[in-house]
Amino acid sequence: MIHNLPVKTLEHGKLTIEGYSRAAVQTYWRIPELKLGFDLGGQPWSFMGTDTWFITHGHLDHIAALPVYVARRRMMKMAPPTIYVPVSTIPALREILQQFTRLDRGRLPCELVGTSPGEEIELSRDLIVTVSETAHTVPSLGYVVWERRRKLMAQYRDLSGDQIRDLRLAGKDITDEVRTPLVAYLGDSAPPGLDRCPDMYEAKILICEMTFVAPDHRREKIHKTGHMHLDDIIERRDRFQNELIIAGHLSTRYHSKMVRNIVTKRLPDMLDGRLHLWL
Repeated sequence: MIHNLPVKTLEHGKLTIEGYSRAAVQTYWRIPELKLGFDLGGQPWSFMGTDTWFITHGHLDHIAALPVYVARRRMMKMAPPTIYVPVSTIPALREILQQFTRLDRGRLPCELVGTSPGEEIELSRDLIVTVSETAHTVPSLGYVVWERRRKLMAQYRDLSGDQIRDLRLAGKDITDEVRTPLVAYLGDSAPPGLDRCPDMYEAKILICEMTFVAPDHRREKIHKTGHMHLDDIIERRDRFQNELIIAGHLSTRYHSKMVRNIVTKRLPDMLDGRLHLWL
């Protein structure tokens, strides 16, 4: 196995979170059990087998590895991947891929799918992704991955197996769709991007940004540049219903030890043990 980029791994329940995120450097995340990833600021060789990606915005630390990823899959004779991106980025991305094709003299086959806030993307019978608008300096999106199941309606739960079979044979719809938010991915965003998507607070796993933690970094300036501060997380502690909250995209101004010291001092309980610093 070739390990050419840093990858951190964390397991929670039946899901594995893999990736790396540093502000202005590179951001990439993958949930292998769901067969999807978020952002392509870098492309670890081990991520190449994942063929569905959701890009939040066009900043280089979130999208620069897109041509590399597509080229590697072509080289390995793998099927073209599907990459969901903000619809406004489509023309520029197509032009970039065309220019790299001229430089490389090799095709870069992929399906670029433009998406917008409010859309639902059906990945399979069991998985749906919803799209929300985040608050950054360029058009940006957040994503929530839902598990979808069919459950017997309450009024039919006391029936026998034969009665349920007869209703189904008669064409009766006896189930309801039940959705569970599994993973929410905020990407780069000021607090309004999180607040206007309440589902992010309900997902089992929330991957959010916490670019700044130092008390001398002014929040009004941070918010203007489309980012969040530790204080924004603290102010919202009662809203987080998540089982796991991953805080990443930390500024390169901070050493990891400095981040841990500041955060554990301000949040000794680490949100009841649910907050995980991606360092």
